[in-house]
Amino acid sequence: LPLSFPQKLWEMLESDQFQSIWWSEGGKCVAINEELFKEEVLGRGRHQRIFYTQRMRSVIRQLNLYGFTKIQRDVQRSASLPEFLAEEAALSAHSQILYYYNPCFNRAHPQLLEMCMRR
Repeated sequence: LPLSFPQKLWEMLESDQFQSIWWSEGGKCVAINEELFKEEVLGRGRHQRIFYTQRMRSVIRQLNLYGFTKIQRDVQRSASLPEFLAEEAALSAHSQILYYYNPCFNRAHPQLLEMCMRR
């Protein structure tokens, strides 16, 4: 049987082949560098494809269908203008990074993966 979307995602996260996707928050979240993911994963040739799509939008739709929710990173902001501007510049470099959470998708509890069902 072919792997389900969450199983493929898990395999990618556990592999050392990909720089564009990794475990975040101690293995509770999936972090995706969107631009690098498009190139590294979605830009693969036909016979090396992991997903049936080449569009990031479709991957995000699959994440949503399997119960993942996008989370925002909480960042404390400085009150002084120069520090605030420096933080903004640093954050814009991270703006391409998407974070997704699913309670049934946790690195420390692989047995929960089978509960990660499509809605």
